[in-house]
Amino acid sequence: MKILILGVNGFIGNSLAARILSDTEWEVYGMDIRNDKLDACLGSDRFHFVEGDIGINKEWIEYHVKKCDVIMPLVAIATPATYVREPLRVFELDFEENLAIVRLCVKYGKRLLFPSTSEVYGMCTDREFDEDESPLILGPIRMQRWIYSASKQLLDRVIWAYGFQRGLKFTCFRPFNWIGPKLDELALDPEKEGSSRVVTQFISSLMRSDPIRLVDGGLQRRCFTYIDDGIACLMKIIENKDNKFNGEIFNIGNPANEATVKDLAHKLKEFFVGHPATKHYTKHSEIIEVYSKDFYGEGYQDIDFRVPSIRKARELIGWEPKVDLDTALRKTLEYYLDSNMKAVC
Repeated sequence: MKILILGVNGFIGNSLAARILSDTEWEVYGMDIRNDKLDACLGSDRFHFVEGDIGINKEWIEYHVKKCDVIMPLVAIATPATYVREPLRVFELDFEENLAIVRLCVKYGKRLLFPSTSEVYGMCTDREFDEDESPLILGPIRMQRWIYSASKQLLDRVIWAYGFQRGLKFTCFRPFNWIGPKLDELALDPEKEGSSRVVTQFISSLMRSDPIRLVDGGLQRRCFTYIDDGIACLMKIIENKDNKFNGEIFNIGNPANEATVKDLAHKLKEFFVGHPATKHYTKHSEIIEVYSKDFYGEGYQDIDFRVPSIRKARELIGWEPKVDLDTALRKTLEYYLDSNMKAVC
């Protein structure tokens, strides 16, 4: 099997490529604007990488869509601060450029494995979000935070329509707050606060001994999923035994790992302070509360909770997440301490 991963240097892409090369005989063709996270892949004779941009290298992409069996367009902007500050950039990359990839899959009859997002559920009030039944509820237009969710949801609908009308073979998956090594670059420059996702924002603050800022008190609840669990599920989806995952949408998350963002901050601080590599710190981060308007700007709106139903993944895929929250956080923190501590000493 030949798999094309666009955005292969990203959080999901690099981990997935490494697992494919380790556990299968499949070939991986990958594109990204950088390759700094691909140390486990570069050098393999089954890994074919090109440095490029999906908005520019369109001939290369079309050729490799024709050549490969499974297409995974993982390129997207996925940080809330950017949704608010640069909504058009989010739309142009996350929707327009990815729509072009979807259409190539239709044109050449290729199987599409598309990364949707837990954010499509928006402010859904269901206690658990069901892929096939839960309503997708977004806020008002002036709240620019929803541009990401709206872009992803519309692509989900377009992909579904192509499957219904044109026979596109596809599977959509919705990651719920995946964390782990290589999640984001740390914002060790305070001016970049908000440029990464919540776990790496907090680790950055801890390493700088800057305050950890809890937006609107950090009472929002999330279910954090360790990357290895998510990748294990994706591997089964790619294999697609008996073609039973075609035309399906799957939540991939860990409902047992639900915690408030405030809980997350206190756990990370506890693990950081108690780690042998931080014994030289004479000052540790305070945990403070800030208003979302001050942290993100006027166009931000948040979701109180986001819990996946994973009944479908359990029943159809035979998948179960295994890594508990404390272990996931410790492994993530350990990676960043090992790879970044010299930069702040």
